[in-house]
Amino acid sequence: MISRDDCARRDGEDALAPLRDQFMLPEGVIYVDGNSLGALPRATPARVAAAVRQEWGDGLIRSWNDAGWITLPQRVGDRIGALVGARPGECVAADSTSVNLYKVLSAASRIVRADSPSRRVIVSERQNFPTDLYIAEGLCRDLGWSLELLEPAAIVARLSQGRGADVAVVMLTQVNYRTGALHDMAAMTALAHAAGALAVWDLAHSAGALPVDLNGAGADFAIGCGYKFLNGGPGAPAFVWAHPRHAGRFWQPLSGWMGHAAPFTFRPGYEPADGIGRFLCGTPAVLSLTALDCGVDTLHAADALGGMVALREKSVALTETFIALVDERCAALGFAVASPRDARMRGSQVSLTHAANSASTDGRSHGYAIVQALIERGVIGDFRAGAPADAHGPALPDILRFGFTPLYLRFVDVYDAVERLVRLMETGEYREARFNKRSAVT
Repeated sequence: MISRDDCARRDGEDALAPLRDQFMLPEGVIYVDGNSLGALPRATPARVAAAVRQEWGDGLIRSWNDAGWITLPQRVGDRIGALVGARPGECVAADSTSVNLYKVLSAASRIVRADSPSRRVIVSERQNFPTDLYIAEGLCRDLGWSLELLEPAAIVARLSQGRGADVAVVMLTQVNYRTGALHDMAAMTALAHAAGALAVWDLAHSAGALPVDLNGAGADFAIGCGYKFLNGGPGAPAFVWAHPRHAGRFWQPLSGWMGHAAPFTFRPGYEPADGIGRFLCGTPAVLSLTALDCGVDTLHAADALGGMVALREKSVALTETFIALVDERCAALGFAVASPRDARMRGSQVSLTHAANSASTDGRSHGYAIVQALIERGVIGDFRAGAPADAHGPALPDILRFGFTPLYLRFVDVYDAVERLVRLMETGEYREARFNKRSAVT
């Protein structure tokens, strides 16, 4: 049995514990939703205020040069790149994850159409994040290509034994948003390449949560989110990376002035910048990039303490503790772990299902209501709805998601979160009608 004293002892021995002081966390709240929106760094309000008052207010347009606004996408991109195995000059911060995915899929399609025009299929995972699938659907519709959605094992089979001759791109999210299942990036990229396809990776749930090595894995393109584990704030710019072997070959469809080789010559006719700079499009979002830079600071504060490797070790320890406590205390209440139990196959989140036919329910799923009632008790996670069976695979259950950010979560937070969940189920208050009223964001 794991006690709260055991967890307190582990917090006392945690070399990363001082990193929590970087964040403004509400008193009494256990925040296990950093995989949706990272917590606010203490430095962010003052830094953004300075950008508004001094750089914009006093510097005015001069700050594009004097404060370095114009190079923010490259500078922040390089700092993110250091967390995901990119070399300097290979990564930029700009636009949203969805827009960047459209850019890289379009760029990849141009390369494939030039080299292997008979390849006209994008393969992805059925449980991939919907916006990724929507973007791929739209591109396939424009190109006359097709999108195949498969379970992970079926993707491996599809690419093996000569069955991938028509596959142009394999598009995967490294950590699944529903279950937290972790793909082996190097192995899947090698499999795609062996089949003659390009590998595009979404790092939304892995950048800032675990060590990533894009160059080491030989990936082709990658995009990722700035407001989850990178703590950049709501709507923070995303980032985009291309392997250097593609740097001079790809064209992306959004040929805006910031991606021009010489944007301030103001001449007609588009000439793409060298390398990753051609992934830029419009004017940089200076205030958002400033906030994102503060978020990235919180990750680099761990560099002297073991960096992403140390953060990953703590993440695994936190999730293992949570799983053990759920097994001990919540199995009889209808909960089961939906995430891989092998930490090597799991990101920095644990998802639970709640059985509709358990003794603790009235015969229907209460996942959404349980999450809402738990939030009222000061434990902030989130809910993701299931889906019925379809041509691509079996039915998906409702899940309760809990993200574990090692920068600010403590072992006692894990213990207390499970304790509050147990008490909530014992009282049955989640059955109150108010907890079933659906909000726009779940």
